[in-house]
This record gives sequence, C-alpha cells and structure tokens, in this order.
Amino acid sequence: MRTFMARPGEVGRRWYVLDASGKSLGRLATEAARILRGKHKPIFTPHIDTGDHVIVVNADKVVLTGNKLQNKFYVRHSGYPGGLKTMNYATLMKTRPELAVRKAIEGMLPHNRLGDSMARKLKVYRGPEHPHQAQKPELREF
Repeated sequence: MRTFMARPGEVGRRWYVLDASGKSLGRLATEAARILRGKHKPIFTPHIDTGDHVIVVNADKVVLTGNKLQNKFYVRHSGYPGGLKTMNYATLMKTRPELAVRKAIEGMLPHNRLGDSMARKLKVYRGPEHPHQAQKPELREF
C-alpha cells in the first residue's frame, strides 16, 4: 500500500467563519491555524497547502487571560537604529484588535513560503459583518 500525497490541483477549498466573541485568543488561533493548515482533512500533506479559507469575526471581543493585557507586548522595528516600537496588548486591543488576532494565528503557521500562502487565506474583521457571503461560508464551532 502506498502513502497518499495530495497534489495542489486536487485540493478543494471551503470557507469557514469563526466567531471570536468571548473566546480565548490562543484557543481561537490554534483552531484557525489548524483549518488554514488543512490538518482537519484526511488528505493532509505537510508540504502542500491543503487548508481552507478562514474568516474571523468579532475580533474586538476576543479575551486574553491573566495579566496579558498589561504584561504582553506587540513589538515591531522600523529597521533603523532606535526604531524599536512597543505597545502593550491593552492598547493594541483597543486600537487594532484585527492585528492581534492575525499575529497570533500567523505565529502558529509555518514560517516559510508555504505559511505565507496559508496566511493569505485568513480574513479578520473587527465586527460581526464580513464581505464574503458569496462564498457561502459555514459557521464553525470550537
């Protein structure tokens, strides 16, 4: 018996909606990364993008447990000397909650070209509305 390996043309893509309201950021991110990676499918192949599209709604209602709002920092660097910018997650969740959710999910994907193609299938929205009704996404409970 031979091991099955999926080919890029054989992969069927579906659309899923994940509602982030009241959910922990890490639990949401692991479920989204699992779907983007394709690990929920029997045809999962590690070196092929077999994942589906994920729409995350209500990103502003995601929950961080413990003292992470004050103690966890979003860090970026401009590339110039002295260009380090830090922002705690309390400020980040008020101003750009979509970025916090996106960074958590992308951190759980492979850090190469394969992960980049998986991250392109991720859509994150602050509120309950999204413009992808034509794709007939399914609500996924986790």
